[in-house]
Amino acid sequence: MTQPKKSKALSTLGIFLLAAAVLSFIAFYIIVMISQQGYHYIDPETLELVQTEEIPDDAPVAVIQTSLGEIRAVLYPEYAPNTVSQFISLAEKGWYDNTCVFEAKQDVYFAAGSADTSGTVKTPPVFENQERVPMELHQNLWPFCGALCAMTTSKDTSFSKRLFKSETSYTGSRFLFLNSVDFSDQEFVSQFREASGSEMLADTFLRLGGVPNFSQQMTIFGQAYAGLDVIRQITAVPLSEENPQGFTPPAEEIKIISVTISSYSQEDRALNELTDDTSA
Repeated sequence: MTQPKKSKALSTLGIFLLAAAVLSFIAFYIIVMISQQGYHYIDPETLELVQTEEIPDDAPVAVIQTSLGEIRAVLYPEYAPNTVSQFISLAEKGWYDNTCVFEAKQDVYFAAGSADTSGTVKTPPVFENQERVPMELHQNLWPFCGALCAMTTSKDTSFSKRLFKSETSYTGSRFLFLNSVDFSDQEFVSQFREASGSEMLADTFLRLGGVPNFSQQMTIFGQAYAGLDVIRQITAVPLSEENPQGFTPPAEEIKIISVTISSYSQEDRALNELTDDTSA
């Protein structure tokens, strides 16, 4: 009669130890996740908001001709070298000629560079792994109004990679231009200032506009300095219903006629719409 009691005691102990192990692992996971919330470390002491600085002569520039007007953006190869290199190569090969704006969020952003309004990536690709360029984040680049971003295409992830924050996100050939969320609500502005962690950064968002919730979430590789009115116009157009790919394209087709690469010049300096802001 004593043997069954012993077996039952061992069974109970085993269940207890298993439960304790599971709870310990869950606790460990939570601690790791909390401690890694600042995985992309931002140092306010060394923060340089390069998008607000004077653009140096001969900096690489993308001239994007759309069916609603021209946008000019300075590129940042020193911060997003792989993304910029691919974008320049694709532009020089005519990849973006006659492509489409396939997605817009009212007054927030538009996405372009697709074969058609479905959002389909053009084929065949020019480069191997063209749609798997590792995301490039930098503390000096932020989603201000006019930011040129690479669209995220996929993520290499698993439970263990999520646990240890070793996931890799990838971008590709399609791109976005950002407009701005509404900063007119004073309660929101107060909360935003409190949560920003940097007075300089908060002031710049409030001055230039932008999409703060995209911060350190996507590759930013350029900044529009001319054609901000075109960005505002495209992000304000009526939209179609969401398509099977999950995108909401403009109700009337908007084309990317061409993307050409040049260097910042005196002509560009005269066109720079950020000059008054950057001198502030």
